[in-house]
Parts: sequence; C-alpha cells; structure tokens
Amino acid sequence: MRLDRRQLTFRVLALPLLASSPVLAQGLTEAGTPNTFISPCGQPFRAKPGAPYPVVDWFHQVDKNADGKIDRAEFNADAEVFFRVLDRNRDGALSPYEVNYYELRIAPEVVGVKVDAWLSPSRQGGARLWLAQYGGPAGVVPDAVPVVPAPRTPDISADQTAGASPYSFFDEPEPVAAADVHFRGIITKDDFITLSNTHFDTLDHTDRGYLTLDTLPKTPVQRKLEKEARRHR
Repeated sequence: MRLDRRQLTFRVLALPLLASSPVLAQGLTEAGTPNTFISPCGQPFRAKPGAPYPVVDWFHQVDKNADGKIDRAEFNADAEVFFRVLDRNRDGALSPYEVNYYELRIAPEVVGVKVDAWLSPSRQGGARLWLAQYGGPAGVVPDAVPVVPAPRTPDISADQTAGASPYSFFDEPEPVAAADVHFRGIITKDDFITLSNTHFDTLDHTDRGYLTLDTLPKTPVQRKLEKEARRHR
C-alpha cells in the first residue's frame, strides 16, 4: 500500500512541527533498530532494547481472559478501545486533526521518526518508558510527557516512506488513515471495526476463529532484530 497524496503532503507540512516538538526530541536520535510493534489498529508498543519484541505486550493486552487465544470479539474490542483514545473530542468520528495528532504525538513512526523507548537517566524526566499505552491498559496518552532538549531536524528520507509497515503485520504505512474505507476524510467507529474485521480474517487464514502468539506473522522489524541478535551471539 503506497502513501496517498494526503499522507505525503502531511509529511512535508509536519516537518516544522516535528522539529519543534519536545515530545519527539528523544525520538530523533539514532539508536539502532527500534524495538517497536504497531498493532493492527495502530497502537504503538515500544520496549527496551534487548527486551522481548513487544508484540507479546499487545497480545497479552488483547487476550483478556488469558487463555492464550485472541478471538474476534477480543480483537475488535481492542480496536474499539484505541478508537476511543484517538477520538479526542468524543464525537464518534476521527477528523483529520485527530488523525494528525495520532501521527505526531502517538505514533510518529508513521512519518518516519524513530522513537526511543527509554529516556536517558541524564535527561530531564529520567529513565521513563514512553508508551502509547502510557497511563494504563486503556491506552490513554497524556498531553504532557517528560521534557527533553530541543531535537535535531528529523531525517524523513525516501527509505522511510514505509511508515508503520515495518513495525506491523500489514503493509499499511498509516494504519489509522487506512480505516477511511470510504475516502471521506472522516473515520467512524464502524469504519475502524470494518478494517479490524478485515485484519482478523487475514491473520486467521486457517479459519480457526482465534489467533495464537506462535502463529502470528513476524514484522520486518522483528525479523531484523532477531537477525541482529543472532549476529551478536
């Protein structure tokens, strides 16, 4: 899936905002392959380098009854919870502003910015994990996160146009905008769940009615991290 004109235009317009945002300062540093997973509904999970790939964190979040399986109801319920996080004005639909907020403040990976999972203890705010699910299992993202020094200009280059795809099961550079199935510029909860059902059907390719951790595909970043780990053994 290629970036559409709206997404490409936003990348250009977002550069000044990214460069001036203290939230993203730590994310502009180079720290190797980020240990990051972006869930089917677009929620990012970031883990400390060397920790298990955070697809595990997502799986446990979705598997509410802890039976080792994710059924369709649990899968869609997870998408619905994240939709409520994205719907900042609680009007039941995601506006372009709310989608842009997602791209800038929640998952800047989609515009080509690497986000480190940990802030250095020497930085203001200390060694705190900045997760999109910060604040509890509901995935609430605070408006204020630890302040860090002013960032360098982000490197949004041609090889980063894959957006969220390297961190995801799906080739969807912008997983929230992908739910705009009717190309209206507005994403309703029904649109969001429609895409969620499509994702579940794709992952449940054997029609078992549930997903298990061991049968999920590996993201490109996960495969790269595993390759790097083998190289350093």
